[in-house]
Amino acid sequence: MKHVLLLRAPAEEGSDGYETACEARGYAPLSVPVLETVIVNLEGLTSKISAGPQVEGLSGVIITSKRAIEAWRKSIEEIVSQNPHTQNPDSLADWRQVPFYVVGDATALAASKIQASFPSYSRLAPADIRGGSQSGTAERLARFILEGLPSEDGERKKLLYLTGDKNRDTLSQILSSSGNIDLDALEVYRTTGSSSFRSDLKAAMEKKPIGDWGWVIYFAPSAAEFVTPFLCDVFQLGTTAQEFAGKPPIKIAAIGPTTATFLQDTLKLPVNVVASKPTPDELVSAIFAVDNA
Repeated sequence: MKHVLLLRAPAEEGSDGYETACEARGYAPLSVPVLETVIVNLEGLTSKISAGPQVEGLSGVIITSKRAIEAWRKSIEEIVSQNPHTQNPDSLADWRQVPFYVVGDATALAASKIQASFPSYSRLAPADIRGGSQSGTAERLARFILEGLPSEDGERKKLLYLTGDKNRDTLSQILSSSGNIDLDALEVYRTTGSSSFRSDLKAAMEKKPIGDWGWVIYFAPSAAEFVTPFLCDVFQLGTTAQEFAGKPPIKIAAIGPTTATFLQDTLKLPVNVVASKPTPDELVSAIFAVDNA
């Protein structure tokens, strides 16, 4: 049985799709978290939430990841800590009628759970959540917003856009080109390499016989750049260079063409498999096909 190293955190709830797909094909998967997220500008977001959409002149909020949802949750926690025994919920800013435009089902679900966590402060939580399954990418969400956001008499709309440090410009470019939308962008999280990756990788090596490792799967360029030096200490990444002598070879798979291009062009690594679609079944099926060619 070949072991597969998944360079990502496993699912927090329920079974993990990638691990399940690996097991179904006879592989032994092991997920090792590569990145960690740090919430930033919490004071700025908390101030905006406290002031409310009317004061800020907002017609909606754009959220493209669960990490931005977590920042909103932490801001409410901060407001609660400052006003732990509010006797007049109506004095709080009311965000319930404000559309929250989100990417994907996972982000929509995370947003929907905030209100139940703060029953006395529900006015501060997302209630009108739009997009979700209808907008699985930033580009699709931008088109969704343009189709659903009315603009009477040329009136400009201002949307709060919660971003991370690695957000692409696709969404903002599409919305800005419409001519009637202004984005109030606020960076609320930053992604860095996991401070425990080296020790986590070592633990993985100790759990699984190193000679049996067959594949490493990359899921993002940012993660690839961070982890590859650590992996080169352990594996022969598709090369016979002298510095890799004595290290077990391991094949490389990429979740999609963007990651594959980065691995090949920037890191100069050979990529054995690129998933035709970024899904567990497509990825593992491609790996299985190479192993059984």
